[in-house]
Amino acid sequence: MIQKFIELGEGYTDIYEIVELGNRMPDRINHSIAFYSEKSGQSVASLALIMKPTSQQKFQPIYICREGIPNPHEKPNKRFDLFKEMSEKAEITITEFTVKPSSIFPETELYYNYLIGILRTNKILTPLS
Repeated sequence: MIQKFIELGEGYTDIYEIVELGNRMPDRINHSIAFYSEKSGQSVASLALIMKPTSQQKFQPIYICREGIPNPHEKPNKRFDLFKEMSEKAEITITEFTVKPSSIFPETELYYNYLIGILRTNKILTPLS
């Protein structure tokens, strides 16, 4: 099965898209994730929805808004509150990780491979088959 990040943006206005996806397909949400990191001296969050695999078990999308939302533990904000409300409506607990920032990776794809490794290590994503 292919597990792939689909970046919706960096969390400014695109957070509304990830919230809308979750609100329209709550039964497809497998996990809600918040990745916390430090970017340009600011504590930020990347919010992600890991969806259940497609019916053929060949693809599992991970929608993400990357590093554009302030860390809600340091600076409460409406964008994170919207994500939290959507997750609660879907009866999904947000799983939180502190990770390295994407800026230390030469390519965004390498950053996403790093995150997939963390998710597999924590048994949130299934191993490759």
